[in-house]
Amino acid sequence: MADLWAVLDSHLADAAVLRQALHRQPDLSGDESLTRDLVLQALPGTSTPVKVAETGAVLRIGGPGPCVGVRGEMDALPVTEATGVPWSSQNPGVMHACGHDVHLAALVAVARTIHDAGVPVPLLVVLQPREETYPSGAKDIAEHGVLDAEECVVMIGAHIQPALPAGVVACVPGGVNASSDEFEIVVRGESGHAAYPHLADDPLLALAETVVALQSVVSRSVDPMRSAVVGVSSFQAGQAANVVPDFARATGTIRALSSETRALLHERIVSVSENIARAHDCEAEVRITHGEPVLENDPRLVEVVATQLNAQGMPVSTDLRSLGADDFSFFSERMPATMMFVGSETDASLHTATFLPSDADLRAVARALLAGYLGGAALVTEGLVT
Repeated sequence: MADLWAVLDSHLADAAVLRQALHRQPDLSGDESLTRDLVLQALPGTSTPVKVAETGAVLRIGGPGPCVGVRGEMDALPVTEATGVPWSSQNPGVMHACGHDVHLAALVAVARTIHDAGVPVPLLVVLQPREETYPSGAKDIAEHGVLDAEECVVMIGAHIQPALPAGVVACVPGGVNASSDEFEIVVRGESGHAAYPHLADDPLLALAETVVALQSVVSRSVDPMRSAVVGVSSFQAGQAANVVPDFARATGTIRALSSETRALLHERIVSVSENIARAHDCEAEVRITHGEPVLENDPRLVEVVATQLNAQGMPVSTDLRSLGADDFSFFSERMPATMMFVGSETDASLHTATFLPSDADLRAVARALLAGYLGGAALVTEGLVT
């Protein structure tokens, strides 16, 4: 496959130009039509793209039969850019601060490589909207039926990650990103004059005790060998200094690296909230909004992809897991999938105004995606996925 890697390198200059064009004109979640069309214009092949998830699309490179999907996210973030490069965002207050421009350009380079080489296992380019917001673009695509119609049996993704050294690729089996759910707790009591607290049922006090108690849910309910987070991020109650309010509200996030832990946390949050409220003669209503499931990397796929990376001299890390979330997990719960994390030369953090991966980072992401495609194609050829 040495020639395939050389073909990829031959497409990187054009990929860098495309990356700058995408970076210059970023689109927010749900408004990615221009980004989609720009990428489709750069893709090779004669097949007709299938529009999906409102502003997304899929495009097959190659003939019929089972194929390997490679995901590229299209949306940018509501961030005002401060990189100072000539190709900075021309859309005020919007910036590709998460590397999606790099992922898309790398995916185009891989697609051109597969097209030029005429390899036997087709590639399905998946242009996904709304990775950064709800409702999830990946969920919409996964539930649409287009992946089944295209016989997509493997899904590959890669994300730039400045927490890793440049050129290093984390390719880890099992859960690598957490499930992500949100909760809202509303405690209702009996309002009254603050000078006569005995005549009121104070929901603020009940909810304050609930917030404190929730800090022990992970440490006292979850196996210490499993990772999880229950975090309260907002609290609202009352308007006047001398009035006991009639309700109090808090919201927060729930993260877990296993479906079992996820279910346990949901149960404990409801139980703790309701029982503390009851102890204060109040009532608690808990609403849990389900977000992304756990992102599980398929162990077989990880093994063959890591072999491809090692063969190209790319250092592979096997210990990066995060309680961050990515809706790529809606693909991984339906088919063998692998999400890789690719180190970056930039010192800036993701989602910041100065985040700017280099052309070398673009090459590293493209090589990771090609390794992922080749690993998936190997499983298809060997009949290990159907």
